[in-house]
Amino acid sequence: MPVDTLTGMSARRVVIVLAAIAVVVALGGAAAVAVLVRPVGAGASPTPFPAGSSAPATPPGSTGSQEFTLTSGGVQRTYRVHTPTGLPAQAPLVVMLHGGGGSGAVAEQYYGWDQEADREGFVVAYPDGLGDAVPAWNTEGGCCGYPAREDIDDVGFIQDMVAAIGSRTPLDPRRIYAAGISNGGMMAYTLACRTDLFAAIGPDSATQLGSCDDPEPASVIHIHGLQDTTIPFAGGTGTGPAAIDGPPVPTVIDQWRATDRCAPATETTAGVVTTSVSACADGRAVELITIADGGHGWPGSPVKAGRSTVGGNQPSQALDATDTMWRFFAAHPKP
Repeated sequence: MPVDTLTGMSARRVVIVLAAIAVVVALGGAAAVAVLVRPVGAGASPTPFPAGSSAPATPPGSTGSQEFTLTSGGVQRTYRVHTPTGLPAQAPLVVMLHGGGGSGAVAEQYYGWDQEADREGFVVAYPDGLGDAVPAWNTEGGCCGYPAREDIDDVGFIQDMVAAIGSRTPLDPRRIYAAGISNGGMMAYTLACRTDLFAAIGPDSATQLGSCDDPEPASVIHIHGLQDTTIPFAGGTGTGPAAIDGPPVPTVIDQWRATDRCAPATETTAGVVTTSVSACADGRAVELITIADGGHGWPGSPVKAGRSTVGGNQPSQALDATDTMWRFFAAHPKP
């Protein structure tokens, strides 16, 4: 397994990440089982790119799916990267964040991002959350699991991962995006609240937890099933094991429309899918998509054999969330 030896950056980590990517560009340059990750001791001394690795870093231009490790904040972390052939000189990057109890490998297998990336020409990263029994993300606001209890710096890990990927594959700093489902969707919101790294985020079946008092503007596309009881669209405590108690999704969307200085929304309905779109300052947008009979799942992902379709228990097939999100991302780089 290739190893990156990033160990965590300073408080100005976002600036360093973007600078690292810019330097590389200037130089031309479902039987899956959740990955179980345990904290380990600190690794090598901080360095902006891989050095002293126990295995060679992937050379620029390598393609396919590979797994990597890096040390971030004194903790060994793992992630997968899918790199298509024929990328542009500066490639977009989508970070896909799994839900609670999932893994990067599960997200890669089920949500169709590799296939979308192969068609459209972008890199996909699948980071792993921490936790032996239920890998999760620290989205703040008390969620979720081991990372929240131990105050794991998942924001720092994602930033370090992006920098490591940028050291191997030239990335376009204006076209870095984060998508996620459930706890992963909440993590996408946390990344938008805590960094200015991402041009747009795509939460699904999620909400925003913790403080987000003065975020940098970012485009947002949020997808939610109205039958979701794990993270209810109307807010309040969900029925899932984490008992997520979040604000109403429309309240979150209104906050981002205010942050992005958006015009009033235009709403359209096609069957069970309702789309509310706001055009915002500097070419950004905030889009809310609801699915009337949709539950807690990734729309368009495979239907699970033997499970009832009543009450949103199956992933909705009314929408291809992956393709919908990518088209939104592609249309909304950073200004």
